Amino acid sequence: MNFATERLFVERLDQKHLGELTTLHLDPEVSRYLGGVRSPEQTAAYLEANLTHWADHGFGLWIVRARNGEFAGRAGIRHTVLEETPEVEIAYTIRRELWGQGLATEVSEALIHLWRSELATPSLVGIASVANFASRRVLEKTGFAHEREAIYQGEPVALYRLMR
Repeated sequence: MNFATERLFVERLDQKHLGELTTLHLDPEVSRYLGGVRSPEQTAAYLEANLTHWADHGFGLWIVRARNGEFAGRAGIRHTVLEETPEVEIAYTIRRELWGQGLATEVSEALIHLWRSELATPSLVGIASVANFASRRVLEKTGFAHEREAIYQGEPVALYRLMR
């Protein structure tokens, strides 16, 4: 399932995206709030886990491209566990060179629409590092309400929630 926004084309994650994901994950600024830089081997394992998520659930991460085909990042909706509670989360990561252009907000709005129309979960969460003010602002602009602080993958995060 692929979809498009005004400025973006979003395609289902595939093995062919390993090189682009590796480049994205090797950028220390991009990876600062994602648990740190991932090696090519870690990114390959990440890709496999996300392909398995697609196979198990019928949704997951997509590759985000500018309308001209240029790789812009990754984004999606996926299952996660936060403090022993299963959740469905929105996720987005945009290449550093494209920050500040509203692309994370644009793809997030499209993902929220997809969630509302295709998935039956009662809520969607956004999880952002406490210090990642840009990501937190995207969540706020797209209608998520700050719920509380939490610990996710050993790090302090701000938990946001959007109700159906």
